[in-house]
Amino acid sequence: MKVLVIGGGAREHALCRSLSLDPDVTALHCAPGNAGIAEVAEVHQVDALDGAAVAGLAASLSADLVVVGPEAPLVAGVSDVLRERGFAVFGPSGQAAELEGSKAFAKDVMAAAGVPTARAYVCTTPAEIDAALDAFGAPYVVKDDGLAAGKGVVVTSDLGLAREHALACGRVVIEEFLDGPEVSLFAVTDGETVVPLQPAQDFKRALDGDEGPNTGGMGAYSPLPWADPKLVDEVLQTVLQPTVDELRRRGTLFSGLLYAGLAITSRGVRVIEFNARFGDPETQVVLARLKTPLAGLLHAAATGTLASLPPLRWSDGAAVTVVVASHNYPGTPRTGDVIEGLEEAARTDGAYVLHAGTARDADGHVVSAGGRVLSVTATGESLRAARARAYESLSHLRLPGSHHRTDIAARASEEA
Repeated sequence: MKVLVIGGGAREHALCRSLSLDPDVTALHCAPGNAGIAEVAEVHQVDALDGAAVAGLAASLSADLVVVGPEAPLVAGVSDVLRERGFAVFGPSGQAAELEGSKAFAKDVMAAAGVPTARAYVCTTPAEIDAALDAFGAPYVVKDDGLAAGKGVVVTSDLGLAREHALACGRVVIEEFLDGPEVSLFAVTDGETVVPLQPAQDFKRALDGDEGPNTGGMGAYSPLPWADPKLVDEVLQTVLQPTVDELRRRGTLFSGLLYAGLAITSRGVRVIEFNARFGDPETQVVLARLKTPLAGLLHAAATGTLASLPPLRWSDGAAVTVVVASHNYPGTPRTGDVIEGLEEAARTDGAYVLHAGTARDADGHVVSAGGRVLSVTATGESLRAARARAYESLSHLRLPGSHHRTDIAARASEEA
C-alpha cells in the first residue's frame, strides 16, 4: 500500500512512524513533512489547503491511501477533492469537519443526538456576551466558534479577561464550567461503524501544576489508571455512536477520526469539544500502544469496511510524551535555534523523539520552526517506567530558550 500523509507536525510524525513500521506499507510519503518525518518518509512540498494540489500530488505518487492530518485542510474540504478524484481518504469531508470547525454546529449536533455536554450560549453581540457571562458566573468558559489550533479557549475567573476574549472572537460560545478530570478519546469511523481507541490525558497549560496560558498541549499519557474500566464503552454508546449516527441522518457522513474531549464530572461524562482529526499530543501516546497495524485500520475507515476488522490489539504497557516548546511559546515563538542532542536522546531505551516544528537550515542543522518543537515519547511496562524514560531522553536535548513541563503523568504514575 502506498500512503500519503498530509501535514507536518508531531501528530503526522507519529502517524508516519507507525505507518513506516507496518509491513503492508510499501511506500510512505508526507507533505510538507518536517526534518524528523524526512527520516521515515519521502517528503514533498505542497500547499496543504489546496485540494487540487494535494490531489495532484497523490495522483503523481499513485497513492492507495491519503491521510489528512491537520484540521485546517479538513475544514477547507481537501478530503472532498481527493474523494472526487477517486482516492481512498482518511479524514472527514469539509461539511463533517465543521464538527470541529464550528463550536456552535457541534452543540447543535449534540443537542439533536442527545449527547451530554455543557449548557452553552452562542453569542455575537456585546449584550449577548454579557448576559451569558452573567448567567453562568465564574469560572468563565469562552470559546472561539472557529478553528483556533487548540488555543481558542479561555477558562478564567477574571470577568474582564473573559469578556475581552469573547469580544475579540466575533462569534463565540460561552458555556458552563465542567468540573472533574479531562479525558481524550479517539474513535476511527467509516460513517457507520465506530471503533474507539484507548483513552489518553493531555496537559493544556504551559507550566507545571496546570499554571500559565493555554497551549495546544504540553504532554500526554496513556492508559489512565484512575479511569472507570467501563468508560470507553459508555462514551461509545452515549457520545461517539450517536454523533456519527446523527451526522449520517443529516446526510453528512463522518468518515475518519472523531476525537471527543471529555470531562468526567460529578454528574457523569460530558463532552467539552469534538475534533475531526487525531489530537496532538495524545496521538503520540495512543499510537505508541497500538499493536494493530495502522494502515489497514485507516484504509478500512476510508473504504467503509471497518465492521469486518478484528478487534484492535494494544500493548499492556504505558506511554508518555513530553513536549519541548520554543522560547516564548504560546506567544510569538522564536524560531531558527539549532537543536542539539537528538541522536543521544534517541539512544534511551524505549524512547524516541517526534518532530513537530522543525526544519533544516542551510548548513543541514535541525532547527526550531514553530512553537511546539519536539515530542519526546517513551513506552514502558508502567507509567512510572515510561515517564522516567521520556525525561531521561529529554535530558539529552539542547534547544536555547526552550521550556517543557516536568510534571507530565506525575500524579497518575504515583497513583497507578
